[in-house]
This record gives sequence, structure tokens and C-alpha cells, in this order.
Amino acid sequence: MINAYAAEEKGGKFVPYQYDPGTLGDHEVEIEVHSCGICHSDLSMWQNEWGMTEYPFVGGHEVAGKVLAKGKHVKHLELGDKVGLGWHKGYCNVCDLCIGGDHNLCPEQEGTIIGNHGGFADKVRAKDTSVIKIPEGLDFNAVGPLLCGGVTVFNPLMQYDIKPTSRVAVIGIGGLGHLALQFANAWGCEVTAFTSESKMEEAKEMGAHHSLNSREDSEIEKAAGSFDLIISTVNVDMNWDMVIKTLRPKGKLHFVGILEAPLEISAAPMIMAQNSLSGSPVGSPSTLRKMLDFAARHNIQPVIETYKMSEINEAFERLESGNARYRVVLERD
Repeated sequence: MINAYAAEEKGGKFVPYQYDPGTLGDHEVEIEVHSCGICHSDLSMWQNEWGMTEYPFVGGHEVAGKVLAKGKHVKHLELGDKVGLGWHKGYCNVCDLCIGGDHNLCPEQEGTIIGNHGGFADKVRAKDTSVIKIPEGLDFNAVGPLLCGGVTVFNPLMQYDIKPTSRVAVIGIGGLGHLALQFANAWGCEVTAFTSESKMEEAKEMGAHHSLNSREDSEIEKAAGSFDLIISTVNVDMNWDMVIKTLRPKGKLHFVGILEAPLEISAAPMIMAQNSLSGSPVGSPSTLRKMLDFAARHNIQPVIETYKMSEINEAFERLESGNARYRVVLERD
């Protein structure tokens, strides 16, 4: 049996919950959960904001733990290995996208917390392709947020062949943004943070070479023609036409934060500068491995606040308040 914490209704309190996961599959791994981050996606699923949550809801898709059991066809992991599990718990592994290495775009992908029970528990199961070995040098307590938030902002650096000479801007210095600053800086880029005045100095401590006040149109206007890539991590609307003008020719505005409102953008300035809009979800298992190796090599760690797993309701209140700095992690009691 697996002992977990589940919400039995939309926005309900998390209470102890036990379930039988059944027989371990030949390609499955059972992970003993050491710690599990709480992502804003967990909050959205808990509140059924996307209309697909099944209750009782056991969230948690930023899992760090150890291999407790494995199916007979699992070859790349051994019992006791330190491993991580992110947004996906499985893929079909046979479609063109999977064969091409884009597992995160697989139409048959299985979400760790979509129709399944996640890592707010003592154990969790996943298909072997989704379970990533954690390299030495990463804080085992803090590694969870890298498996979702970290790979989400690392993925565009890989996808778009960003050069060390590129100028990269990050909009929003929160759970995603503070990791994006660290990755872009370690990548060798010149990094600018679009943030509030209160976070400017902190942004520079985390890797930004420059900061501008995203609430002041005059500051954004001064940055016209500056950036090869802008990574937007926010879920609020902005003057996107003004933001696009800060791109250099052929520059990209890339969304990893899900906006609440449709985009309103003028096409002509983008056409004249050959700019583009793009977006991406998390990353493939290969990208996850590269991201963790890169993070270990460059000592990239999320800034976290920790709670015991039994304090899950207090942890959700903290995340919901918007005051967490910058990721909330549940540790095994």
C-alpha cells in the first residue's frame, strides 16, 4: 500500500489517504519519496483550474527519492539509486516524436498527476523512461524543483541553440525565473531581468547582469533592439508589442508561463524584424539528464522553503499567498 496525502474535493484540505498501486509493471519503477516540490501546476490541479482533475487528488511531480523496486525490464537503474521524477510518468516510446527524442511532445504522454497519483506520498510509481538518475553534487532536498521548473526554462536554451554570446532576458523572477537567470548566466549569456524594483538586486545576485523595472514602460522602451531571446515566466498580461520591440532582428519571445488572457500582438513589427513567438513544455528525458548534469557542474540550485510532508496544508497556504521564495519543497517526515 502507498500512504499519501489527498484532497477529496476542489481546494479541499489534504488528508491522509492510502491506496493499492497493484502489481509493479515490467517497465515500472517504484520510488521511495525523499522530498517533493510543490509547483504552481499542483496548485492549479488542486483547484481544478484546467478542468481535468480527478479526486481524490494526490499531487506532486517534482520527486526526489531512491529506487525501492523495479520491473524486470528496467536496465538503467539499480535498487537504491537516487532518482528524480518530473511532470511525465510515461510515454508511448514508439511514436515518431519519442523515437526522435521529443518524448515531452508525445501524444500518449502520461502525466504524473493527471489521472494518476503523484509524489505527495511515501512512494510513487512511474515508467522507467521517465525516471532520471540524479548526478552527484546536487542537494537531494532541493533537486525536485529542477525536474519541472528547472527543465522548463532550460529547454529553450537547448531547443533554439542559444549561443554564449546571446543576450537573454527573463520576465518574472519567481519560481521559474530565478532558475532561468542561473541557467542563462552559466550558459555564458548576457542576462537581463524584467522584474519589480524590489527584486532587482536579488536578480543580480542570481545571475542577471542587468535589471529593468517591468512596470515602467519607459525602461522597457530604452531596451529596444536588445535581446536574442526573451523567456516569459509570468501568467499576467503585459504590453507585448512593447516587449517585442526589445528583441533584436530574428529574436524570439518564448513563453513558458501560461497566460490568463489571449495574446494581443501587432504582426507588422514582428514581420519587419523577422521575430517569432514560441512556447514549450518541460523537456524530454534526454534534456532532463543534460539539465541535471549542467546544474551539478555549475552549482545551480533552486532557492527553497521546506516543510514536512505532514505540513502539506501549511505549505500550500504559503505557495498560494505568493510570498514563497522561491520554491516550496515537502520533505519526508
